[in-house]
Amino acid sequence: MRNDKVAFAFRNLQQQICAELEEADGKARFITDHWEKEIGHGYTMVLTNGDAIEKAAVNFSAVGGTVSERMLKALKIEEGESYFATGISSIIHPRNPHAPITHMNVRYFQLGSGKAWFGGGIDLTPHFVNKKEAGWFHRELKSICDQFDLNFYSDYKKWADDYFFLPHRNETRGVGGIFFDHQDGEGIENFEKFFAFTQALAEAYPRIYNTLLNANRAKAYTEEEKNWQTLRRGRYVEFNLLYDRGTKFGLESNGRTESIFLSMPPMASWVYDYQAREGSAEANTLSLLKKDVDWVNID
Repeated sequence: MRNDKVAFAFRNLQQQICAELEEADGKARFITDHWEKEIGHGYTMVLTNGDAIEKAAVNFSAVGGTVSERMLKALKIEEGESYFATGISSIIHPRNPHAPITHMNVRYFQLGSGKAWFGGGIDLTPHFVNKKEAGWFHRELKSICDQFDLNFYSDYKKWADDYFFLPHRNETRGVGGIFFDHQDGEGIENFEKFFAFTQALAEAYPRIYNTLLNANRAKAYTEEEKNWQTLRRGRYVEFNLLYDRGTKFGLESNGRTESIFLSMPPMASWVYDYQAREGSAEANTLSLLKKDVDWVNID
């Protein structure tokens, strides 16, 4: 069955990701929490207080049940009585403010009617935007996308710009990446294409992030820069609570609360009417948090 095939592959990828992140951190180890509920089961894997990683989570779940009216609205689908969903979701919050936050998700969803689709993506949220690193990150994603479809990167990059956006702040969550959803997984050809694509993204995720982590983990930082990190984490929290579809789906499907909120940073802050100093690195970062930046060709 397709459901079992995808769930088996995603579970193995979860373990692979954790092993690579542990090796990169060099100190902390993931703890594994196998949970079961009436809708299914999952493995929540969490690393905390590492040498370079302050908190990382890599979740796997395989769940199913009856589609509720609230789920129909949350998933933006018009019909369906039963569903199966499996996926991996990961978040990494580094210790050093010069290293970026990253997020990855790949998922497969199937209705009892047979309608099925894939979704997912990878995005980057630097506390301080480094144009060179952001450009490299986007070129890595484009290289993966181009192996499957030359339109994937441009289409999914725009989707990420629109999705990872805080309209109440008029700023993007970070420098984006790629995001896609409801990509047809019914026919054999489409299923195999998107199944392979999601696996390629999950396999590349720790390699891409570890490169950025290692480039920044040993940099010196000030207390002011650490305070800025907690402010940017606050923006991350705002997005996840107000707009993130995965959070909404988890809550609407009676998912496991502890796993749903694992994306939250270990420490965040909000300062009333914060104003970045003109010409500062903070102000430069804010000026780059906008849609439609051509990161692949950034100077």
